[in-house]
Amino acid sequence: MRRIKIQSWKSKVPIYEDGKIVGSEEKDETLLDALNVLIANKDPKEMPRGLDHFRTFNRLSKAFDKAEKTKVLELEETDYSFLKSSIEKDTPASWGMNTSISEAIEGFLEAKEEK
Repeated sequence: MRRIKIQSWKSKVPIYEDGKIVGSEEKDETLLDALNVLIANKDPKEMPRGLDHFRTFNRLSKAFDKAEKTKVLELEETDYSFLKSSIEKDTPASWGMNTSISEAIEGFLEAKEEK
């Protein structure tokens, strides 16, 4: 089991009107948001399939829902390994320019296995 503290930060996001950026606003974001973006943007050809992965995604969904309330993401080792692999392979390099995302991702990667 791995327990990861959910870090949050504020990001500026553009406001669009008629397809043009007219300003920006602050939005609260968390490690869960970043992980969801990584999963959602995974190349469909590389998206895992089958019953085992179906169950993995179901467990992740439940863990994310619980973490939104508790601010701690609790993952079994197989689920942690899946997300870690996605982070290592799919994290956009440009996220490294955002100190808050970088700290949240590094915090996830440094989570120790509890016995």
